[in-house]
Amino acid sequence: MSKLVIVESPAKAKTIKKYLGKDFEVLASNGHIRDLPKSKFGVDVDNGFAPEYIAIKGKETLVKSLVKEAKKSERVYLATDPDREGEAISWHLAHLLSLDLDDANRVTFNEITKSGVKEGMSSPRPIDRDLVNAQQARRILDRIVGYKLSPFLWRKVRKGLSAGRVQSVAVRLIVDREEEIRAFKPEEYWTIDALLLSSRSKKPFAAKLHSKSAKKLEIKNGDEARTVMSELEGKDFIVADVKKSVRKKNPDPPFTTSTLTQEASKRLGFQSRRTMSAAQQLYEGVDVEGYGAVGLITYMRTDSLRISAEAISEAASFIGGAYGSEYLPSSPRAYKSRKAAQDAHEAIRPTMPSLTPEKAKASLSSDQYKLYKLIWERFIASQMASAVLDAVSVKISAGDYTFTASGFTVRFDGFTKIYESAKDEGEDEEKASALPEMEKGEKLAVRSVTPNQHFTQPPPRFTEASLIKMLEENGIGRPSTYAPTITTIISRAYVEREAKSLKPTALGEVTTKLMAEQFADIVDADFTANMEQRLDEVEEGRTDWIKTLDGFYQSFAATLQTAEKNMEGTRVKVPEEETDVVCDKCGRNMVIKMGRFGKFLACPGFPECRNTKKIVQETGGVCPVCGKKVLAKKSQKGRTFHGCEGYPECTFITWDKPLAEKCPQCGAGLFQKTGRGAKIHCLKEGCGYERPIEKQ
Repeated sequence: MSKLVIVESPAKAKTIKKYLGKDFEVLASNGHIRDLPKSKFGVDVDNGFAPEYIAIKGKETLVKSLVKEAKKSERVYLATDPDREGEAISWHLAHLLSLDLDDANRVTFNEITKSGVKEGMSSPRPIDRDLVNAQQARRILDRIVGYKLSPFLWRKVRKGLSAGRVQSVAVRLIVDREEEIRAFKPEEYWTIDALLLSSRSKKPFAAKLHSKSAKKLEIKNGDEARTVMSELEGKDFIVADVKKSVRKKNPDPPFTTSTLTQEASKRLGFQSRRTMSAAQQLYEGVDVEGYGAVGLITYMRTDSLRISAEAISEAASFIGGAYGSEYLPSSPRAYKSRKAAQDAHEAIRPTMPSLTPEKAKASLSSDQYKLYKLIWERFIASQMASAVLDAVSVKISAGDYTFTASGFTVRFDGFTKIYESAKDEGEDEEKASALPEMEKGEKLAVRSVTPNQHFTQPPPRFTEASLIKMLEENGIGRPSTYAPTITTIISRAYVEREAKSLKPTALGEVTTKLMAEQFADIVDADFTANMEQRLDEVEEGRTDWIKTLDGFYQSFAATLQTAEKNMEGTRVKVPEEETDVVCDKCGRNMVIKMGRFGKFLACPGFPECRNTKKIVQETGGVCPVCGKKVLAKKSQKGRTFHGCEGYPECTFITWDKPLAEKCPQCGAGLFQKTGRGAKIHCLKEGCGYERPIEKQ
């Protein structure tokens, strides 16, 4: 008889089977196998919040096959993911397969490698009931909020709406930021910049006006700027002070789930769902030439910065061999996790530091390669020596005024040889720039002194990266919830993307205002963070999960009852966005509405006028077949493609991005192909023009 190992995904099953051999059968549950019913509440509030679990629809055959395999197996191991959800899936499997819940049949793998699987299989344990109860409490809390609050929103705002603990707070953050932007009043200010030249250099350098008579100077308007300029006229620019120092720049720690999704957004342009999908594939295992099926990274849902001693040693060995001993720090680097972090898993790192991205590239998809490269470089850099910079700061006097200039050169590149983190939007990249040699008392030649007008800027809208950062900093959600939360609030039309920014829709603003008035706790960041802490306490065995649920439910039920009374007979109208598209049937300006398949144009004269139109998004491109406009369109899976506006007469479509640039050979519009084989090319039949994309 063979032993049975049950994991969550077929890819993971394939990788683990390779390491366990012929004495083991490895099968996949394909995620959750049981859940609360969709058709009813499914929680008995009056009897200890007892959940009514049922087999997920469509998995009946899978359940039967797992039961059959378990009965004929010598032993069953439950090897689902090493987190709350994974523990709960194992618990559900144990119930379905009639396994003893006190038996040591639960195994976990932090990495899907030979050593990781061997280590996991060598130390089976009973299912962690505290971990399961924490997941059950979270699931039931979400069911209470969603099932009880959503119908209220249907009646008071619009049918089909939903609410959720974490998603409602995320929308609130985005709405609050939008209100800040609207309320922002720009303030004028001026800077004065000088371009100066030392006698020892032919290259001028920039200096900024900093102070007057040793007091920091703020120039508020043009009149003040003109006054300063008149007082600077004819003044000698003299070097007042030169300070030289040696500065160390330390590497960032390896990735957590939050920092990985942030960096992949900023550096690769990945949405969080895309990042987590590629990370899941890298964790579960990929067939790599020369290695076979192997997990390339450790578990990707973590907020810990802990690194195993073995991984640190392997990284040091690789760094010393590849770059030299001078690139190793004097002692191995360890990073401290934030206070609320769970330390069950290591930080996200490559399972084999010696497997460079270039070695694996041929075996990986484009997304897998880009993400593996990011994770590998960040981890290796985190174990490298600091960069050493020679920094210079100069003060330059011009009468009563003082200008400042600073620069640095790299004495030793250290970790920056392979990696530096991307900067946040609006944050200046630190670039190496050297100042010329100068001495105190030296007179500088003045190339120009220029006053520049500026206005203060409103806070930027959230991007996926900055929203995830905010959620983490406020203790809202956990590593497993960041990507699904953003996906949910966009799919439910509370938020929309505008380029990389997240912007609330009219529906999102109206719903959030209603929630803030009637269900203040649900959209309160502190309340939600405190609830996360209570769930953590359940996981740690310090708090009873049923008492946690009861404490929430009693208050929530009373709030819901009050809201029903407050809004009896009231319905909130969602403002419609008017466009400049004129209805060709009645002449009114059409408005944007949301339907099952997204936004569309509708006549505001409904029901007298029922005219509707698709929203057309022009690209600036020209069809290479008929010369008409090329429009951006969405596939059924939401992917953007491009097609001729003359459809169905003209059937031209392409995934390539239309460009406004014309083909130098035939004059048709050019298109840009991305991914593997990226290029700019002409799609007009018989032309054949193409060129590589120039690197910026």
